[in-house]
Amino acid sequence: MSSDGNATDAGRTRTGDGGHQVTTVHDGQLLAAPADGRHPVPPLRPDPWQDASLPVARRVDDLLARLTLEEKVAQLYGMWLGAAATDQDMAPHQHDLVEETLDWATLIRDGLGQLTRPFGTAPLDPALGAHALARLQTELVAASRFGIPAIAHEECLSGFMTWGATVYPTPLAWGASFDPALVERMAAQIGAAMRQLGVHQGLSPVLDVTRDPRWGRTEETIGEDPYLVATIGTAYVRGLQSTGIVATLKHFAGYSASRSGRNFAPVAVGPRELADTLLLPFEMAIRDGGARSVMHSYTEIDGVPSAADGELLTGLLRETWGFTGTVVSDYFGVSFLQSLHRVAATPAEAAGLALAAGIDIELPAVRCFGPPLIRAVREGRVPESAVDRAARRVLRQKCELGLLDPDWQPTPTALTVRTATEGGDPDGVPGSIDLDPPRHRELARELAEESVVLLANDGTLPLRPGARIVLVGPLADSPAAMLNCYSFPSHVATEHPDLAGGVAIPTLLQALRAELPSAALSHVAAGTIDRQEMPGIVAAAAAAGNADICVAVVGDRAGLFGNGTSGEGCDAEDLTLPGQQGELLDAVLATETPVVLVVLSGRPYALGRYADRLAAVVQAFFPGEEGGSAVAGVLTGRVCPSGRLPVSVPRRPGGQPATYLAPPLGHRTEVSSIDPTALYPFGHGLSYTSFSWENVRIDGEPVPAGRPVELGTDAALTLSLTVRNTGDRPGAEVVQLYLHDPVAQVTRPVIRLTGYARVALAPGEARAVDFRVHADLACFTGRAGERIVEPGELELRLSASSADDRHTVALRLVGPERRVDHRRQLAAEVTVR
Repeated sequence: MSSDGNATDAGRTRTGDGGHQVTTVHDGQLLAAPADGRHPVPPLRPDPWQDASLPVARRVDDLLARLTLEEKVAQLYGMWLGAAATDQDMAPHQHDLVEETLDWATLIRDGLGQLTRPFGTAPLDPALGAHALARLQTELVAASRFGIPAIAHEECLSGFMTWGATVYPTPLAWGASFDPALVERMAAQIGAAMRQLGVHQGLSPVLDVTRDPRWGRTEETIGEDPYLVATIGTAYVRGLQSTGIVATLKHFAGYSASRSGRNFAPVAVGPRELADTLLLPFEMAIRDGGARSVMHSYTEIDGVPSAADGELLTGLLRETWGFTGTVVSDYFGVSFLQSLHRVAATPAEAAGLALAAGIDIELPAVRCFGPPLIRAVREGRVPESAVDRAARRVLRQKCELGLLDPDWQPTPTALTVRTATEGGDPDGVPGSIDLDPPRHRELARELAEESVVLLANDGTLPLRPGARIVLVGPLADSPAAMLNCYSFPSHVATEHPDLAGGVAIPTLLQALRAELPSAALSHVAAGTIDRQEMPGIVAAAAAAGNADICVAVVGDRAGLFGNGTSGEGCDAEDLTLPGQQGELLDAVLATETPVVLVVLSGRPYALGRYADRLAAVVQAFFPGEEGGSAVAGVLTGRVCPSGRLPVSVPRRPGGQPATYLAPPLGHRTEVSSIDPTALYPFGHGLSYTSFSWENVRIDGEPVPAGRPVELGTDAALTLSLTVRNTGDRPGAEVVQLYLHDPVAQVTRPVIRLTGYARVALAPGEARAVDFRVHADLACFTGRAGERIVEPGELELRLSASSADDRHTVALRLVGPERRVDHRRQLAAEVTVR
């Protein structure tokens, strides 16, 4: 590819046949005018890279051949306008690495790859933000020779992370819902909101599998089971990308398995745990979800940082899995190769390592991929072919997004539609775009309601309308109790205390008062959650002693880098409730008034110290802006609880990590004094109604008694059952299918999830559930390091949780051992009829 600054190009002007001066890029049009200016001339045929009728590959090759080295490198980095080098970081080491002196006009002369968080860096009215983004794109197109727009990206973990946008439940709550279809609808709403304002890429979903809940970013994960994470995460990808937004899978790979649950700490996993547990969600989201971008992990595995791991980012991701999208760096991740990992001595070396490994775009802003990389290429230290490879991928994605089409316009649909329908100024009017409309709030409430988990209940719940009820605890009347650290109010708005929140977030106290308008409700906050002193404990206990029921509301406050009890950089030493919340709970329990515990948190906490004294326990993982209403609905009985735990709730605060997904010696044994058995296991959740499971069949026939069902190592069967609501109110049961492999050539988890179905039923209603189970679902990485399906005995367990089996089907795989790869069956097909 040419790196000559005078290379032939489709620049601003050129002289065409017949003496016409041709302006090839102007407001998205190819224009022609006579050299003497006497009469108009029809537009000329576009250059190949602008011809939307040609294949993408041909257009990209044509454009790439015209770019100088500087112009190609410019496509490989972003710019973060408005980011400040202060102590209030929104990204790790932001205060060290943000360069506030970068000049926009100078930077964009050669083009620009991405615009970083134009809506998610500071509070901004959506209409004004859309206009500002359009203005930036217009300036970029006008300043550079080829007029290539930038890809604008935003965070979108629990909603479009901007002021005034709907805040949906956190991913742990998605996992608790066991409802991929609902998560897909949520993601489609998020994507539509972003796309209408001119955003192209969303930095979600997080597909890290929870390995140690002490990790602060547990709140961003979907759960501790790779199958649950994979199926829910893939649904999110489908929903987001259905709107034209590029989904970005993160963090590839192993981030959640860091030692001691410490953010950025080294990852100590073997290749088998990596392949069978940590990689499955990424594999499914790419193959079955069609994800178009991947973000590397900050961590290292066995001494190799992910950002410099060519075997991971190129060998596995592209050459084995066939991924064709872009790989973006996590914020400052290329610089960290020099400053934190110390595998590079200079920014140029870091750039060379990252490019060689397979990173295409440096985010959030240019540091290593700018002048240092250009000099390294000029001096022969980095091959220009590495730049070409990355630039080709970036340009292909821009082409697929329509950014290279001659009719592309910078004004987003939200502004053009409003202008067309209302005849207004296209520059944007504050308050004219609603990012939190009723239909979004309704879906946020539906997901929140499905995610609330009833862990225990002695009959105290639902609350009696006429009871005297006191709510105690620092989170009972706190909107922040509903929000994770990647929601705009927690992530950005905390630095703007005088700003209104942007969306209404009812607290649990407010929601309960709305649910029980005639009840005698009182409230004692007792203190804050993250201080070691809670002066109101005595007052809270006195109020509890005078009430019929005490609702104790405890949990987390999300924050960043130590400014919260949960969130990025807010890791926990153990799983004791933060601050003095445990002492508060002991005090109200000592009154002998029935205590209902509500945990609003970003991770599970050890509750064994209190469990046998509590009347009921409700867990909600940061349930979003409608979370207060959802939890109140469960407490009052308006909502029949149907959430199931996506992570185990431990009995004791120590002994971590300890998820259910472990081989026999990872569970309780006689040779260790530590018992990791969960208080409430993965998949657990109670209801206000009851269900029966009956008529279990294999391929339509009754399960044979006393002998296993035989299945070829390359075959499939259909396991069916009927679920009936035997109670007096509507409810939803979650049928979970686990696989048990009693003997294998390597140690295996005692059980692992291989399918599930959420079944909503009216009183007395029954529905059949079919699981189509392929032998591929029994595969694992064998001794030789290859994924195999091994003949032998298995069990399929139909279960209400990982510790509550309802029906067991003995299975024998017969035939030769099979080697399988990424083309294998990844999920059980589920039909509810």
